[in-house]
Amino acid sequence: MIVLLVNDHLLKQAWPGFVTGKLSDVAGLLVAPPLLALLLRRRADAAAVLLTGALFAAVKTTETGAEAASQAWTLVAGHSRVLADPTDLLALPALALAWWVRRHATAVPPRTRILLATPLAVLAVTATSIAPLSDAEEVWVEGAAIVATVRRGEIEVSSLDGGNTWSSGPARPGSEGRGQSAACVPRQGQRCYRIVQGLMRVEESDDGGSTWRLSWEVSPTRVRLLKRALEPYTGYYDRKPLASFTLAVQQRPGGQHVVVVANGLDGVAVRDTAGTWRRLGFGKSGGLSEADATPVNRFGAYVWTETTVALLAGLGVFALALGLSRPRRRVTIVVIVNLVGCLCAALLPIAPDVSPTARLAGPLGLLAVVVTVITLLVMTGMAGLMARELTAAFGAGVFTALAVALPFHGWSAGWPEDHGTALGLSVVLGLATAATGLVAARRTAT
Repeated sequence: MIVLLVNDHLLKQAWPGFVTGKLSDVAGLLVAPPLLALLLRRRADAAAVLLTGALFAAVKTTETGAEAASQAWTLVAGHSRVLADPTDLLALPALALAWWVRRHATAVPPRTRILLATPLAVLAVTATSIAPLSDAEEVWVEGAAIVATVRRGEIEVSSLDGGNTWSSGPARPGSEGRGQSAACVPRQGQRCYRIVQGLMRVEESDDGGSTWRLSWEVSPTRVRLLKRALEPYTGYYDRKPLASFTLAVQQRPGGQHVVVVANGLDGVAVRDTAGTWRRLGFGKSGGLSEADATPVNRFGAYVWTETTVALLAGLGVFALALGLSRPRRRVTIVVIVNLVGCLCAALLPIAPDVSPTARLAGPLGLLAVVVTVITLLVMTGMAGLMARELTAAFGAGVFTALAVALPFHGWSAGWPEDHGTALGLSVVLGLATAATGLVAARRTAT
């Protein structure tokens, strides 16, 4: 677990490459089986080892498995991208070592293993490393091609069909400074385009630049969502905002034209000959495609911190409902104190959307949830509650979590548009639902 923590949080950033990548896989395959065995039935060690190997192989050899792993890791550790890489199967013999360790390990009571090992293991397996930086700042027209430099000027991507398909290759010298902030359609000087500095916005003019109107933009509230998606590059934002930098206009056959805009870390935006704008993101091979663009209106995307807080709020209401069911039980105080500590740990990184501590929101939140659930299970068993009381308390917690999370999930899909509005709705709905649930739980107990 210590090797996994140090390697994924420090060594991968300092020395990215084959060694640190495979070391992460080996350490992960040693940690995953015993952690998975805790979730299965007693003496499920062989099943945990086999299941770990099967899931690892599926993730590393299929795009479907990699995408499923990406979604799962995003929920627990923030925005993550897991790539299929068959060479990682070289680490599979580590499962044999994991089985050997299990057969020679000292017997420890299950409760002790859960309380001592789980917190550190959760932080270890949710450790993530930053992907290579790619950004598009310079875009220009060169003969029949549209050319853009990406990945800090090391790669050029070009299109010969008006921005529909792109291919990549090594960058040539002399690309710096070739981009423009405004350009007009060749031989049709009345139609012009310009970027708005500091924003992801393009304006157009039909009178040679005398008057301008909006042509395309990613609104500031959606840019806030993009910053969350690209939060591993927080240091880069200190020097350069997420905005449009340069654009190029190319004449196409039939009197048509296309416009390409370089949007930094977000990739490029393309206006085709029909006047439709599309955002293109960076692909695995260094090219650009619409499928790789970061979504800005997808339900539930990039609200992992709010989802964690909603889950903790639901667990808090569950604990309070249990306390109301047995107000004289000292267990209530223990549960509430535990929940307050976990909630503080989860809320610590929530203030800034993009900050050095933001990447800790997922692991800290998941750790808080794990510790809280363990405490609730232990204390609930001691409290001797009846089935109807547990059902009422559980319902109050579930509906409270849904009420807190739903406005933020709606914000991720574009309604409401403003994050502050979503926050207000979440507070109002959460408090109303929690109060209703606690009253119902108390009446059920009475």
